[in-house]
Amino acid sequence: MSTRQDRLIHWLLGSLELQTTLFHLGQYCGSWKASTTGLARAGFHVILHGDCWLHLIDAGEKHALQAGDAVFFLRDVPHLLSPHDDVAQASEAPRTDMAPVDLSVPCSTALACGFFDFKAPLNNVFLGSFPAYVIVSRERSALQEIRPLFDLIMAEVQRGGDEPSPLITRLVDLLFFYVVRELCQQHEVSAGLWAVLARPEFTSLLEAILREPGRDWSVEDMADHSRMSRATFFKRFTQTAGTSPSQFLAQVRMKLATQLIGEGLSLARTAEAVGYQSDAAFSRAFKKITGTLPGAFRRAGQGAERQAA
Repeated sequence: MSTRQDRLIHWLLGSLELQTTLFHLGQYCGSWKASTTGLARAGFHVILHGDCWLHLIDAGEKHALQAGDAVFFLRDVPHLLSPHDDVAQASEAPRTDMAPVDLSVPCSTALACGFFDFKAPLNNVFLGSFPAYVIVSRERSALQEIRPLFDLIMAEVQRGGDEPSPLITRLVDLLFFYVVRELCQQHEVSAGLWAVLARPEFTSLLEAILREPGRDWSVEDMADHSRMSRATFFKRFTQTAGTSPSQFLAQVRMKLATQLIGEGLSLARTAEAVGYQSDAAFSRAFKKITGTLPGAFRRAGQGAERQAA
């Protein structure tokens, strides 16, 4: 994947306002089970030491995991982690408290578990076409470049202290970036902006739209920029994005609009910046795509800032 595509992935991940939190960090021994199911949140499990089984309840699947493996859930998928390979036995295992990580303890499994929260209102638009989960295995050739990140996470864990190092969540963010890039590169994202990112013929167009969102982008202009006929462009782009070029353009513009409003730009100037000369037309488009009016979105953001303060 090109550096230009990496920059676009970096922009999109940043615009989704990804917030990674560490829920569990520690070690299990004996019979146990762990899960982040039922909280309606995306999450992750990183196997730091030892091994265990991942049971995907609804799918009736199980996967052996070992140190250096990780599983990322983009949606709330019913699952269990346990030392038992039998799902019935895993389900009956007790939920026990984690002990501090101690690699000298035999037959133990150390985990870092947590959640991904996407604060931006358009996250469903841009994440809906992702697979429900991704397993990263140290035995597979894919994603071998992230091995040093596991070593760094483990080094932070072994430093100890009263509280987990905040660097662990930053390192998990990097793991997630590599996973997203791999999904795009392997064309495992079925549609949407991520699928567009994976197609080199559309990279220049997306960069141009982000650079000039207020430009009057007709389908003909987008086709010319992609060096295709209008008919060929419309067919290829719609098949890739899962939506028309015009609808896709509106989604990207509203993503940029949420960022500009969050930065304090007035609604009128935001509308103009993303290509709307009428405040009413901008409000209709914003409501259609984000589910809320721009004024309500701004007030919600201001309320969150006051609570944080």
